[in-house]
Amino acid sequence: MKQVVQNYKSGELAVLDVPVPGCKPGGVLVRSAYSLISTGTELMKVSEAGMSMLGKARSRPDQVAKVMQSVATNGVPATYRKVMGKLDSYTPLGYSLCGVVEQVGPGIDDVKVGDLVACAGNEHALHAELNWVPKNLYAPVPEGLAPRHAAFGTVGSIAMQGVRRGEPQLGDVALVIGLGLIGQLVVQLLTASGARVVGVDPDPARCELAEGLGAAACGDPASAAVAAAVAELTDGHGVDQVYLAAGGGSNEPVELAAKLCRDRGRVVDIGKCRLDLPWNAYYEKELDVRFSRSYGPGRYDPEYELEGRDYPIGYVRWTERRNLACFLDLLARGRVDVEPLVSHIADFDDAVETYQRLKEGELKAVAVLFRYPGQAGDAEAPAAAPAVAVPEVKRRGAGAAPLARPAGTPVRLAFVGAGNYATSMLLPHLAERDAVALSTVVTTTALSAANAKRKFGFAEATTDLDAVLGDKSIDAVFVVTRHSSHAELTRKALLAGKAVFVEKPLALTEDDLTGVLATVEESGNDRLQVGFNRRFAPLLQEAKKRFGARTGPASLRYLVNAGRLQHGSWYLQQGTEGSRFAGEGGHFIDTASWLLDADPVSVYAVAPAGNEDLQVVLHYPDGSTATISYVTIGAPSFPKETLDLVADGKVLRLDDFVRASVHGPKKWVSSRLPKARDKGQNAELAAFIKAVRTGGPMPVPLESLVATTAATLAVRTGLAGGAPVTLARAR
Repeated sequence: MKQVVQNYKSGELAVLDVPVPGCKPGGVLVRSAYSLISTGTELMKVSEAGMSMLGKARSRPDQVAKVMQSVATNGVPATYRKVMGKLDSYTPLGYSLCGVVEQVGPGIDDVKVGDLVACAGNEHALHAELNWVPKNLYAPVPEGLAPRHAAFGTVGSIAMQGVRRGEPQLGDVALVIGLGLIGQLVVQLLTASGARVVGVDPDPARCELAEGLGAAACGDPASAAVAAAVAELTDGHGVDQVYLAAGGGSNEPVELAAKLCRDRGRVVDIGKCRLDLPWNAYYEKELDVRFSRSYGPGRYDPEYELEGRDYPIGYVRWTERRNLACFLDLLARGRVDVEPLVSHIADFDDAVETYQRLKEGELKAVAVLFRYPGQAGDAEAPAAAPAVAVPEVKRRGAGAAPLARPAGTPVRLAFVGAGNYATSMLLPHLAERDAVALSTVVTTTALSAANAKRKFGFAEATTDLDAVLGDKSIDAVFVVTRHSSHAELTRKALLAGKAVFVEKPLALTEDDLTGVLATVEESGNDRLQVGFNRRFAPLLQEAKKRFGARTGPASLRYLVNAGRLQHGSWYLQQGTEGSRFAGEGGHFIDTASWLLDADPVSVYAVAPAGNEDLQVVLHYPDGSTATISYVTIGAPSFPKETLDLVADGKVLRLDDFVRASVHGPKKWVSSRLPKARDKGQNAELAAFIKAVRTGGPMPVPLESLVATTAATLAVRTGLAGGAPVTLARAR
């Protein structure tokens, strides 16, 4: 891969071919889409590298002090070799980018391959085609936010942390000294916080830009207009906070801050400017001088940044990663606008030339972006269509033939999980069956296991999963836990040689899905069923039979009036449990595929801004399409699920599993069911128990379960990319 580097000794800039970083546990490998040049921090580093050795020493007295200490400890020759070796090495540039997750390391469950993320860190968000980024230094990009805007995430977090250190309140008046990239963002964040802002910068163009982005007034630091604006806005008292976002060696920003700040006001240093505080001026006003450390709490803490140990939100509300996510949210909602700050977008291959133009002053810019191959506007390398892999089902040999149960011997079942769905939709059907023995229930809390044992007649209740998996008398395991644990528990049960019934979804990531199939191949055990029950509903089975075979492509519409979730529902924990559609959407995709007798080949998903409603369009090999409208804003009184299938001059209609009809040469209308809706759970369980008892095939082919799961995963990829997603089958 290619990466921008600099030799600090010679000042040489280059785009080098370097090895691709490995995807270590606790992080993700990200392919860059856009990375941002910090026209302040990075250009300062580039300029320093071009200085003489004496100039370097003058610009970094802190490093000179370290060298002198090393001389005293190790001697001149050893110190010289150490310093020259460090100077004469390539160092990376960059610390703010947006890209697509290419690989997910162990321990990561909040993003998957294909997700768009913003990344931070001068060791992990470099100007490079690929970066490994630990968990606390990336944040998912909200839907609809352009990648080039999300690339501002890190500098936005720096500005945000500076504003937080100033503690602005509604109605405050703030002074921002320095209207470069950070200063422009500080102006917008303060304005969004309800403060009125005065800006200071010697560049008239930057002053004009800041006023266009919300500043009340801006001007040159030497002009009387700035002092007049402050006096007018504060009734002569002075500003509540001063934000130092200027660089350079002048002490004027610090002196101006004291002059225009009110009594006991706050001065926040965000940039790297000279800080020779005029004692009398700061003492007489008792000014509170604060420093803002980069992106926020967690910065420079290796346990936070590298090991992923988060700070409890009750103790540290705004961490490095939470600042990043907050800034992205403000961008997505239009509260901050970075498009006017983009002065130039350069192709990544032109990085060296771009830095030279910036250094020499030929290119005057507030913000410059590198665009990587495959992004919009790159004529040589058009972006590849997004794809989600449909992994191949491989079985080791023919696999061990499952044994049929002896006549009269019940099928012994274990349940892992005993939540609402298990106790209301599955166990009542199983408890009534003579051919079933409820052997053991496993839960994480002892009381819930005891309740399930008492209510449904389990022989044993435990919290020890390993003991259950090691019990050879148990024929099948039901996995009915939270979504994030489904894939791992399924793998364990398959390896233990059990038949497995896992509630949807089978997996939340492509890696999880691949892992399940790797377990199938390793163990030779493919006895797996996912709880896609609607294809077993008697009413829908009869309607499909009445509709009959078709010869041409079909059009299917499935409206799911899902409604809103109650506050506190664990379905809202999208970071760990996936979105609502990730958890429930497999039902509707499976039903559509069953009705169309095929697996989808592509998925296109769109969502209106600001809500969870989805429109998902599935394409099938014969040209058929299925549109799933998953909505949360409908009337609660309207039926939850309605479906129409149209083909060959016929229409199949399903009304919420209460009434069905087929219109064609002959019309058929079902009678209204006398009992509650039957969505197929009882028939599905009967088919599964029969397969376990007789050793026959599972009710749904594993290939179909995999295709449905992959299509469900593709919805999220499609939402992030805004384009159809190909379901790429392994060859």
